[in-house]
Amino acid sequence: MTEQPRQGRYSPEVRERAVRMVMDHRHEHPSQWAAIVSIAAKIGCSAQTLHNWVVQAERDAGKRAGPSTE
Repeated sequence: MTEQPRQGRYSPEVRERAVRMVMDHRHEHPSQWAAIVSIAAKIGCSAQTLHNWVVQAERDAGKRAGPSTE
């Protein structure tokens, strides 16, 4: 039996939009973490959750070392 990926509380569309918002508004904050905290509060997730999504998006884009989603 193959284990299915854990289905999160947020849809892929919400995750993608939140990550895009961090990237688009990073320059408006003193750090990436400050942008993450601000945007996480707006979408209703924890800052750590959004940070994890950003890190994974950077891996998937080849901007950070580590395993991609694929």
